[in-house]
Amino acid sequence: MNWIAIGDISEIPLRGARCVKTPQGKIAVFRTAENEVFAIEDHCPHKGGPLSQGIVHAKAVTCPLHNWVISLETGKALGADEGEVRTIPVRNEDGALFIALESLMMAAE
Repeated sequence: MNWIAIGDISEIPLRGARCVKTPQGKIAVFRTAENEVFAIEDHCPHKGGPLSQGIVHAKAVTCPLHNWVISLETGKALGADEGEVRTIPVRNEDGALFIALESLMMAAE
């Protein structure tokens, strides 16, 4: 897998996110309260809301537009809602963060 450097974990606040622009679209990179890092497409499956601007809780994010809750682990909507976004592999090497964009490109084909 080809890993692309996207910055340092310290650039993302606890329970916060950072948006990374790629040729395949925007990726939201989240940091949980437990310092876990997840990356998913930055649009809610409901109405396309910017998930990177949502509220992070446990291993999920709540969309700021209509309160859909999306799992950061699976990309799937939780509760009664249905839909999902793609997840992107992310690696944390002593605070340096990397994503595997090729997984996003393969999924688009």
